[in-house]
Amino acid sequence: MHLDHPTPYPHRHTYSAPDPVRPDGTRRALRIGLGGPVGSGKTATVAALCRALRDKLSIAVVTNDIYTREDAEFLLRNAVLPPERITAVETGACPHTAIRDDISANLEAVEDLEETVGPLDLVLVESGGDNLTATFSKGLVDAQMFVIDVAGGDDIPRKGGPGVTTADLLVVNKTDLAPYVGADLERMAGDAKAQRGDLPVVFTSLAGEGGVGPVRDWVLERLAAWTGAAA
Repeated sequence: MHLDHPTPYPHRHTYSAPDPVRPDGTRRALRIGLGGPVGSGKTATVAALCRALRDKLSIAVVTNDIYTREDAEFLLRNAVLPPERITAVETGACPHTAIRDDISANLEAVEDLEETVGPLDLVLVESGGDNLTATFSKGLVDAQMFVIDVAGGDDIPRKGGPGVTTADLLVVNKTDLAPYVGADLERMAGDAKAQRGDLPVVFTSLAGEGGVGPVRDWVLERLAAWTGAAA
C-alpha cells in the first residue's frame, strides 16, 4: 500500500482457535507464532520471553529451520528452558510452508509437548526466517507477532506485506542500532500506523535491560484473555 494512494486496510486474519479445551477437558496452551525476516531477532525475542516468564508460566518452544536445528540449539545453549521443553521442526522447504500451508509437523510438535511436559500455559512457535508475506495458519497459532529490525531498513513498515500489516503485534527490534544505520524511528512508527491502523506496534532493544518488556506485557495480556475465554 503506497501512502500517497490510500486504500482500505488489507484483510486481517482472525486468530481464534476453535476449541481452547483439550479432549481430556483441560485447557490447552495459548499458542503464539513469531515470524519475520532472517536476522530480525526472532530467536533472541523467544529467549528473552522465556527468561522473563519462565518463573511465572509453564512454557514450551517449537522452532523451525529449513535443514538444521540451529535456533533450538541456540535456546538450549543459553538454557532458557529445560531441554525437554524445546523442540525443533526441520521444514525442508520455505519456512512459510510449515507454518501456513502444511502445518502438520508443527501441530504434532506442539501436541507432543503438551502431552510430555504439560500442562502448559504458553507455546511459542518460531518460524524460520522468511519474507514480509509470512503468516501463520490460524489452525496452528492463536496469535501472531511479526519481528522486523531497524537495520533491515526504516522503509520496511511502509513496504507492508501480510506479515507487517496483519500480525496481531508488530515488533520493531534493535532500536539501539538506529543511529548507526540512519534509521528514523518516528518515521517507522508513522508508517506502521498507516499500514496497521489500530493494531499494536512496539519498539524493542533486547540489548538493554528489560528490553523485551513491551512484548512480555502483550503476551501476558493475550494469555489473560485466553485463560478467561477458556474458563
